Amino acid sequence: MENPFLIFSPGRVIFEENTTIKELFASANEKGSFMDIRNIAIIAHVDHGKTTLVDKILHATHVFRDNQDTGELIMDSNDLERERGITILAKNISVNYKGVKINVIDTPGHADFGGEVERVLKMADGVLLLVDAFEGPMPQTRFVLQKALNLNLHPIVVINKVDKANCRPDEVHDAVFELFYQLDATEDQLNFPTLYGSSKHGWFNTSLTQTDDITVLLDTILEKVPAPTVVDGPVQMQVTSLDYSSFLGRIAIGKIVRGTMKEGQNVMLCKVDGTMQRSKVKELYEFVDMGKKKVAEVQCGDICAIVGIEGFQIGETVADWETPEALEIIPIDEPTMNMQFSINNSPFYGKEGKFVTSRHLRDRLMKELEKNLAMRVTETDDADKFLVYGRGILHLSILVETMRREGYELTVGQPQVLTKEINGKKHEPYEILVVDVPAEFSGRVIDLVTQRKGEMHIMETKGMMQHLEFDIPSRGLIGLRSQMLTNTAGEAVMAHRFDAYKPWKGFIPGRNNGVLIAKTAGKSTAYSIDKLQDRGSFFIDPGQELYEGQIIGEHIKPGDLVVNTAETKKLTNMRSSGTDDTSRITPKIDFTLEECMEYIQQDECIEVTPKNIRLRKISLDEEERKKSAKMMKQEA
Repeated sequence: MENPFLIFSPGRVIFEENTTIKELFASANEKGSFMDIRNIAIIAHVDHGKTTLVDKILHATHVFRDNQDTGELIMDSNDLERERGITILAKNISVNYKGVKINVIDTPGHADFGGEVERVLKMADGVLLLVDAFEGPMPQTRFVLQKALNLNLHPIVVINKVDKANCRPDEVHDAVFELFYQLDATEDQLNFPTLYGSSKHGWFNTSLTQTDDITVLLDTILEKVPAPTVVDGPVQMQVTSLDYSSFLGRIAIGKIVRGTMKEGQNVMLCKVDGTMQRSKVKELYEFVDMGKKKVAEVQCGDICAIVGIEGFQIGETVADWETPEALEIIPIDEPTMNMQFSINNSPFYGKEGKFVTSRHLRDRLMKELEKNLAMRVTETDDADKFLVYGRGILHLSILVETMRREGYELTVGQPQVLTKEINGKKHEPYEILVVDVPAEFSGRVIDLVTQRKGEMHIMETKGMMQHLEFDIPSRGLIGLRSQMLTNTAGEAVMAHRFDAYKPWKGFIPGRNNGVLIAKTAGKSTAYSIDKLQDRGSFFIDPGQELYEGQIIGEHIKPGDLVVNTAETKKLTNMRSSGTDDTSRITPKIDFTLEECMEYIQQDECIEVTPKNIRLRKISLDEEERKKSAKMMKQEA
């Protein structure tokens, strides 16, 4: 049948009049695609402006009304993300620009959440690499770019924050090119387009000349990012993300790499262990703006969400019922650190939390494994204890904080790095540490890092700041941040990424001072704390309930000190003439969860409940602690 019609779409071939449908589709398949879709991931180091850029894309494509108050960082919807100002979970949205559907994936910037980036890059055909116009390429820039180049994605470099004082966009552009070259980019990838602008002020251009909006960026995406190639044949989709609905249950999200997915279609789930599981697509959704829309079918190359597939894991393949073929499993970098999670066995057990048993703890950790690819959990000989493996302290602390807010009570131990035996020798993980600090503090930073077995490789000046790069064992980073900020008046900017396993560096000094430990249970009194202030600084306020063995402060000397803070002033019937001074107590030191994790030593742990975070000794009884210390000395 002849069809006298004309098809036109941006960046596509125009089919002439009197073309048969058969010829039209054959021509489209020859060209590689018949769809107006672009799949793009935004990658960058932490705080280089990814989520702000997504906000501007949403506004520029009129997802919201012009007078609608949307706030900032729209994609950071999680409470923890909003509080900390960081992206933790990768999320995707879909916008429409000039008749083309653009699927945008926002990714986290911290190295600890690298597993999120690795899994979602499989859905993209191109990446927007954001680089700060002052800081230049940072450790995580290198990490995420390496992953993108290995997947042969097409990069667009965006040099952001060119409105900042001391910015150096031309130098940064050269540094980015150098980074591409070091990462063995292909000639095609080295020919990357570069845009300059400011996410915050909502403009981008091919030069430093300010424009009115971000249309140049959107046009570049349409022009430079290839449309997904349509491949005919039995359907294939790799699950790269998951969602949960209390009404629909678990939802599998991924990009269709071959064929067409239809509602009601019978499919086969290709499991990680090689087994096959029959299933059926009950409902099918595509992404539209900030949400999802129910559809009857989704074409090859688009990102969709499937309801009805039971027991799937991230990385598994949803394939054709009759000829199932599994896609290659997403490789994820191994964890470098572990912590012991156990039930809360303190005297205050069960007072604040809803979930306090080992069964609750185990179920929650296993549930986390379903969506947190970079995490591992192993059970120990003790049914109440679990070893949880992650990418770093931030990675593990986000899990603990999330569980705390969900109503769990638990105890976590000191973070330990994972060692390996290579050629009969003990090896440990090393990281590249980058510190930007005002020149007057650079000496203190170098001194601090070298004490922790770090070696300096690069020292250069960036405007008013010194840029320092070190090679340091992961053990040396535990507790370094708080000391660094104290010694540089809060001016140091630290970032690090995993490098490789290298020979064990020997003993690294930890905390210098001992701790103050509560002698008896009871309420702390202002009278006692006031009298003990010359012994150290406190982590508690007067009137706080304590138990024996709880850590309540830091001693001014090495070695622990057991003190009684529940002692009250003895009352007499003698009246004194104004000699009773009101107690003047220094405000307590407040620790965040990460600071607690970095502060504790091997014989200490953290009690985490929905309302409190307390430091304590593993053995609460003073006599037992003395016995175990004696035994350790004899063994040494």
